[in-house]
Amino acid sequence: MANYTAADIKALRERTGAGMLDVKRALDEADGDADKALEFIRVKGLKGVSKREGRSAADGLVTADVSTTPDGEGEVGVLVEVNSETDFVAKNVTFLSLAERVLATAVSSGARDADVLLATAVDGSTLQNVVDETAAMLGERLVVRRLARVAGEKVAVYLHKVNKDLPPQVGVLVATDTAGSAVARDIAMHIAAYSPVYISRGDVPAETVVLERRIAEETSRNEGKPEAALPKIIEGRLNGFFKETVLVDQAFAKDQKKTVGQILTEAGGTVTGFARFRVGA
Repeated sequence: MANYTAADIKALRERTGAGMLDVKRALDEADGDADKALEFIRVKGLKGVSKREGRSAADGLVTADVSTTPDGEGEVGVLVEVNSETDFVAKNVTFLSLAERVLATAVSSGARDADVLLATAVDGSTLQNVVDETAAMLGERLVVRRLARVAGEKVAVYLHKVNKDLPPQVGVLVATDTAGSAVARDIAMHIAAYSPVYISRGDVPAETVVLERRIAEETSRNEGKPEAALPKIIEGRLNGFFKETVLVDQAFAKDQKKTVGQILTEAGGTVTGFARFRVGA
């Protein structure tokens, strides 16, 4: 009979995230030796990595870091999304440790996209291999989906938990000038809730404006609106598009009577950049 207890099973499950039967088999194979059982789980898991490549990894977390730039003149924020297949693994300590390592590597490497990040050297290997080894232990497909870097005089971060029992699944970085930093966190919370696409109307690509104007015109004509009223109706609908997608035109989450632009004006500051991730979106 193998020399292990229910507590040993529980400890190895928490350490690896593996299923009950897999943990018991591993402990049986290792005659109760937890370290050997862990190695057995990892080897078995690595063999299954390729089989999991087609499975959906739409759960997970976002995490972020803000640090001073090398020249000391500003700040830079890094936001990463790491995906798992289930929320059970998303809150597992092994997965959380992996996310911390991914973030640390993103910060130190200066990588600007996930492919470059995953190719980064880590302890004589690559971050991709570290991810694969962790996936082997957990028995799920794990994906470093994306990362963003936002720099400015000041950078604020906001991480939001959709479920109090899970790690953050919405993350926002907001870069501002020094004056804007006074309201930056509130604006980051607003961005988390209202997901703007652009900072100002000037950031909206010209072709997008042309498309939205055409859609507004065709919709109005199909509705039988009077020809003489079309210009005003079209501009009204275009303004509606701006209020939905442009940060400074949106009604501020904490005070719907004011726009985000008005909040910034009152603070005497500006937003110079932002990034928003929601897990799986």
